[in-house]
Amino acid sequence: MRILLTNDDGILAPGIEALHRALAELGDIAVVAPETSQSAVGHAISVLTPMAAHRVRVRNSFEGWSVDGRPADCVKLAMLELLDKPPDYVVSGINAGVNTGINILYSGTVAGAAEGSFFGVPSMAVSLELSEHLDFERAGRIAHDIFERFVRARPPAGMCLNVNIPSLDSGWPRGVRVCPQGVAPMKDKYHKQVDPLGRPIYWLDGTMPSADRYPNTDLAAIMERYVAVTPLKFEVTDREMLPRVAGWDWPQHFD
Repeated sequence: MRILLTNDDGILAPGIEALHRALAELGDIAVVAPETSQSAVGHAISVLTPMAAHRVRVRNSFEGWSVDGRPADCVKLAMLELLDKPPDYVVSGINAGVNTGINILYSGTVAGAAEGSFFGVPSMAVSLELSEHLDFERAGRIAHDIFERFVRARPPAGMCLNVNIPSLDSGWPRGVRVCPQGVAPMKDKYHKQVDPLGRPIYWLDGTMPSADRYPNTDLAAIMERYVAVTPLKFEVTDREMLPRVAGWDWPQHFD
């Protein structure tokens, strides 16, 4: 089994190193990851500038490709140029911080897995809730068990799972919940300051929505200390609205 690993925290991040150790026994692993942190870049790709890529060895743990690009770039470049054969699976993570709710749309970690699914490869994104002590080693063991069952289920081509692991400061999770994405928006705000030249600058801040208001979602699962597993798809047409929009009084011709 051939596994491609990527992330959005950068190839030197502890999360991808722990993930590599956790999955090494399961197959041949290739690592293609961003050179620097690419958090919250979503599914951005590099089209106006070229990307540099070079081989690196990370703390005597693994060798991989370091790419001056985004997570989606890394997977695309791996598929089209860097790998001799396409992988059987793509795994992205382990991210420092959960990617639940609306954050799925912003997440570079999810984008890495999504790009794999666009190539028809079953893919999985893995994230760990922020806490005082980020136990990536234990999170890697959880990711191993989830991924092993993913493989055992023989997922269809292009299937994508979003896996979020609750904080491990209080011990192991209570179990696994397969649940939908919560769609509540973040409670965003900006802190306004003035730079040395007198220009206003803005720092984005915000909090997650209250999980109590969105039961049976990934938000609630994390709050209740379950691993949240959410199958994702990326066809975003609002099919329920198609007939209604088609019935609007559209122009019949243009002069």
